[in-house]
Amino acid sequence: MGTRIAASKVLGWTVRNATYSIFSPVQSGRHLRLRPLCIGCNTLCSSSSSRNTLQSTQDNHGLGPLLGKPVPELSLHSLLDMGFTDTQAEQIYDTVAKVKGRSVAKHALSTLTALFVLGLNPSSVLKLLEKCPELYTVKESQLQQRIANLRKLGLVEGSLQRVVAHYPQILTVQVKTIKNALVFFREKFLFTSQQVTDILRDSPAVVLENMEELEYKFQYVYFRMGVKQAEMVKSRLFRFDLDEVRDRHCFLERRGLYQTPDKKGQTIILNPKLEGILGVDQDTFLTHVAQEASVEEYGVFKRLMAREWQQQERQQGSITADSDADYDDEEEDDEDDEGGGKVGYQKRRKK
Repeated sequence: MGTRIAASKVLGWTVRNATYSIFSPVQSGRHLRLRPLCIGCNTLCSSSSSRNTLQSTQDNHGLGPLLGKPVPELSLHSLLDMGFTDTQAEQIYDTVAKVKGRSVAKHALSTLTALFVLGLNPSSVLKLLEKCPELYTVKESQLQQRIANLRKLGLVEGSLQRVVAHYPQILTVQVKTIKNALVFFREKFLFTSQQVTDILRDSPAVVLENMEELEYKFQYVYFRMGVKQAEMVKSRLFRFDLDEVRDRHCFLERRGLYQTPDKKGQTIILNPKLEGILGVDQDTFLTHVAQEASVEEYGVFKRLMAREWQQQERQQGSITADSDADYDDEEEDDEDDEGGGKVGYQKRRKK
């Protein structure tokens, strides 16, 4: 923006249409004139339009209804009043200014307000928006509705703030999508309501994951590893990729350190808990769980496992394709039977 001017000297003005502005310095002889730069249009406005003094943030909120604009737009002044530092305010302001469309500037202030009402401090809000800038485009009514829904689903104070800070994308997901995902966990996987709430708290990204992939992961751990729902929740299973789960399980199994339980849930050896398999870093897993296995050995094993799974997927794909082809042939035969019995009979005999 050219020459840097102290915020206290350039802030505190509004243009006539209530759009808060920052100012661009223009050198004129020995004097420095200020020309307002509007965030909405991102253009220089005439100096004659910047004569009104900016009131406090609370007063600015009252300007909207009088001028036909219910929500004020974002300004450096409003950001500073919220508690952001000069650097933080400039960072947020610049991010919003780069986004095309005036609607973002209009929603940004209400988004920030809602996040502060949620109990987040300026630093947490800034980190959250850096992770998920899409939040700038969410309407205030939608944001409030989604926060209320998360509370209704059992995320109490403290847990709610941690979930939003860890996975801010949760506030961009429609209420219906979240409800459908949680119903899927209750009805398909038979988790209890409290277990579903725990999954949402510990692994909020599941609401946007592919349901078929989630089902495959659940079935693998339930049937192949013999792990029940309570232990899945305790281990935070749904935070981990299926490949990582399979790699670690199969590595232990082939080293004789894990055994699939029988129908009664019994095993000859004592299997390590799922939390101990997944909830540790690779070095700890190899040293303590896999009993001094080497990094090289595990690396070779994972590459071989990737090939095995790829081959199985190709085989399953070809089997599915053959089944579909056989089904199509049967349909053709049925159509031939309808058109003429002898033709259809001869056709099947040739096969």
